[in-house]
Amino acid sequence: MENKKIVVALGRNAFGNTFPKQQERVKKAAKAIADLVEEKYEVVITHSNGPQVGMIQTAMTEFARLDSKYTVAPMSVCNAMSQGYIGFDLQNAIRTELLNRGIYKPVSTIITQVRVDPFDKAFHNPSKVIGRYMTKEEADIEEHKGNYVTYEETENGKGYRRIIASPQPIDIYEIDAIKALIAANQLVIAAGGGGIPVLDQTQGLKGASAIIEKDFTAAKLADMINADELLILTSSDYVTSKDADGNETELKELSVDEANKLIENDSFDPLTTLPKVAACVNFVEAGKDRVAVITNLEKAKSGVRQKVGTIIK
Repeated sequence: MENKKIVVALGRNAFGNTFPKQQERVKKAAKAIADLVEEKYEVVITHSNGPQVGMIQTAMTEFARLDSKYTVAPMSVCNAMSQGYIGFDLQNAIRTELLNRGIYKPVSTIITQVRVDPFDKAFHNPSKVIGRYMTKEEADIEEHKGNYVTYEETENGKGYRRIIASPQPIDIYEIDAIKALIAANQLVIAAGGGGIPVLDQTQGLKGASAIIEKDFTAAKLADMINADELLILTSSDYVTSKDADGNETELKELSVDEANKLIENDSFDPLTTLPKVAACVNFVEAGKDRVAVITNLEKAKSGVRQKVGTIIK
């Protein structure tokens, strides 16, 4: 009997804002993944890349600003760099954790490209804030280039920042390589940060100035490898919904119909919770006998056993 396949989506709480912090945090993620390997799952991992992709984009932009011989790195390149950087730390932490448990299982990171629709309405309604704070003059230059900017005031600062599109994933170009590695009994890290968004053009693939929501790509990846489960790991044990009066409720087990009704009633935070629930619904609806779980990173084993977490099936 084949082992069950599971796609694990790691949220930003699995990483950090600095190199040392990330190397420390991925050790916790590695323990959660190793627990699933011991549960006899074939594991494929995808992950957030915020704020890493923003850090990379900011650094490359500043480099180009300080030295005119260099150009600003496109978002697609920044996304690829974040996949490699996070994958490097994550695969080494997982490999070490598995070996400490007496398990030899190769771990590979695949730089993954994801096709998006150039006519996706997200390109006309950007929602992902990225990069450093800019002055009004710098923001005007960005708008003159055709980029979108927004003004914000937060505890981290205030000023203008770029906003970019978050289109839906349509296809994953490296899916055959991912399937081959799974068949070879390898643990795979793929489609980090939602994958590199690319447009399919006559002469090849072209990177898009966008960031795909990683939970939607996780659902697409899980569907394309015909996974049995999708596990989205966050900082909370359960997803919460809000009613019209603002009262919060922890959600434990939901049918697809119940989840869709909550989505229709705007019961979830549109930037954080909604994509997770919607992605789970997409995955469960697309196949038979599928289960999706959203729960705490540190309770991954209990999550797959359906003892904790928001379970959609």
